[in-house]
Amino acid sequence: MTAPGHDPEAEECQRRWRRLVDERLPAAARPGWPSSRDGFARILLDNASGGPWRESLAPPAWANLPPARLAAALALGEAVLAGTQDLAELDRRSLAWRARPAMPAAPAALAGEGFRLRRWRPGDDAPFAAMNADPSVMRFFPARKTARESLAEARALDRRFDRDGFGPWAIETPEGFCGFVGCWRPARPLPVAAGPGAAVEIGWRLARAAWGRGLATRGARLALADAFGRCGLAEVVALTAVLNGASRRVMERLGMERVDTFAHPDLCESDPLRPHVLYRLRAPAAGEGS
Repeated sequence: MTAPGHDPEAEECQRRWRRLVDERLPAAARPGWPSSRDGFARILLDNASGGPWRESLAPPAWANLPPARLAAALALGEAVLAGTQDLAELDRRSLAWRARPAMPAAPAALAGEGFRLRRWRPGDDAPFAAMNADPSVMRFFPARKTARESLAEARALDRRFDRDGFGPWAIETPEGFCGFVGCWRPARPLPVAAGPGAAVEIGWRLARAAWGRGLATRGARLALADAFGRCGLAEVVALTAVLNGASRRVMERLGMERVDTFAHPDLCESDPLRPHVLYRLRAPAAGEGS
């Protein structure tokens, strides 16, 4: 019988993590690699978190990492050992995130017609978890999320505002919370020409009851105006499964240009969601759209 709170699979991942950064990576170290456990952990954790890991996670990281993020950090470490991932590039991305100048503070909310975009609240946790458990909403994701995974995601999404000055806004209508839309810096490198940590992605996820009202498009336009204006971003990208026609139509309504197709690195070859498409939108030139 398993004791309450005992998760053998999570404990095995934690053991693998400690062995990876304490033993395997130091033993395989090459000239120019970090020489300490902390150096390897910083690089892998930052890249698995999409920014400095301490800004979204309490130490010790190995005990507090959400399972999906720990799995991502382990996969990066294994790829480094296999020679398919460049540790120096991961290190440059980590250091670029940590040296990034502060962005102007985000406002509490952005007003739209019949909705607003605002920072996250604890009261959003239950409807967000329900949305992430809905098979229709999560159709183009690898899996639905548990309540615990949704809570960790909600906190991580809101922390992006503190880290970058922008992030995925909660969408609120007169009926209440109905999803999110906004920009973030992805943890993984994308197939787009951008320096370490420079790519910014825009995305959205809406509860089924909010579909068909144009909220994704209108919310994205409002978030983009803030990202290009207050934040001074030069461009954003968006990606989704080729099969996700609804999201692709939103990208095209926003004026985004399709620039590439690629195989998603986290999905197996037989997964129908693996083929992905990448879109780009550059900031309007001075005077455009005014």
